[in-house]
Amino acid sequence: MEYKRGTDAGVINQGLFYLAWLMDHRAEFEHLVRDRLGVTAASQVLWSGPRLICIAGDFTRYDVHAVCEHRRSIDLVRYRLFGRDLLGLETVASVSGGVQVVRRARRQAVAQSAADVQGAAMRELAGAVDEVLFGLGDGVNRVERKTYRVYQRLRNFACLCPPQRSKLLVYLKVDPKNVDLVPGFTRDVSGLGHHGTGDLEVQLRTLRDVERAQDLFRASYAAA
Repeated sequence: MEYKRGTDAGVINQGLFYLAWLMDHRAEFEHLVRDRLGVTAASQVLWSGPRLICIAGDFTRYDVHAVCEHRRSIDLVRYRLFGRDLLGLETVASVSGGVQVVRRARRQAVAQSAADVQGAAMRELAGAVDEVLFGLGDGVNRVERKTYRVYQRLRNFACLCPPQRSKLLVYLKVDPKNVDLVPGFTRDVSGLGHHGTGDLEVQLRTLRDVERAQDLFRASYAAA
């Protein structure tokens, strides 16, 4: 575990250095555990999947991209202080080494195949949504999940699902009761199962729909 106060670009590199040092000194570490805690404890130390946990006040989108490209198992955890007594910890990114590389390659292949069918219009639409959500303010992070993409501030405020044939679905943390629902554009999904988090579904088919949804995006960002 490597901790830095505030935002520090060196937290990942320093953590990786210590992880490499630990793996290079495995024998010494095992001897130390054996001497301090006994043979049984030493035999229970697992070396098959060492994990690096980096804790900092915040991370940039470049940090998230860097760990996703790395073959080590790495967690990026952001901390927040609430008053003098409370501490919040939030996982910004979690990569599981070689397994993550395989899964990411599979997702990329599926995404490319889908993009060939859906065409340039859906790719342009997804890019426009991404740009708008990132432009809402400072501290927006994007996290890739298995079946959707999350945009988060302190909490998740938007979930973008992979493009369908003719539309994109975005789920927002907005109370549908406070929205004038428009059939074919906005829908209350509080009682329905769906990917992502949020009770308001926004259906986007054109760039004009993205413009129409900006007030809803801002409301969800503010609530997070």
